[in-house]
Amino acid sequence: MKIYHNPRCSKSRLTLQRIADAGVEPEVIEYLKTPPMANELDGVLKKLGLEPRELMRTKEAVYKELGRAGKELSRGDAIQVMIENPILIERPIVVAGNKAILGRPPENVDELL
Repeated sequence: MKIYHNPRCSKSRLTLQRIADAGVEPEVIEYLKTPPMANELDGVLKKLGLEPRELMRTKEAVYKELGRAGKELSRGDAIQVMIENPILIERPIVVAGNKAILGRPPENVDELL
């Protein structure tokens, strides 16, 4: 199990705690320090069943600064924007095998435990 984690995010911390409480020791990826590669993020999106825009934090200041709101982006371009600006990736994301969930709310992780 992997968790794409931001230790400053309360939902991310609660999700990680829920995993630990279940006796699982996940691989913790602090994605702001170590952003995923394009193919990795694409694979996570497929496991989540989401398009890149659905995983983007569009209320972040950097999103507005980039001027991408309302503009069409290819899947690859949207993924690249998130890799270059990992703060735009919604968190936490938990991956187990061929399944992934967003830990919003943290209880969502229960289906992977």
